[in-house]
Amino acid sequence: RPIAQAILKTDALRVGVVDVGEVYRQKEAEFTLILTKAVSDDDRQKAMLLARRFSQRLPAALDELPRECGCLVVLKSAVAGETPRTVDLTAHLKQKVEQP
Repeated sequence: RPIAQAILKTDALRVGVVDVGEVYRQKEAEFTLILTKAVSDDDRQKAMLLARRFSQRLPAALDELPRECGCLVVLKSAVAGETPRTVDLTAHLKQKVEQP
């Protein structure tokens, strides 16, 4: 039996997708806004702390997603087309990087 038929007959895996670029651009815009409005060293330090926290939290949040959703998680740009078994986890990722 051809491989395509065997693949189609197996249970479909649930796939989570994340748009990391969107999450990154949103945080970059927030960082830039804080930095451009900064009038003191304290304001600039806040911006740097935000960037540092994000750079530490993003990899951890990405590592947690597959376990939390019980699915394979891939970059949204790597998926050619969505299926009923595709779940967009971008909003959830945004929430996770905001957590302390």
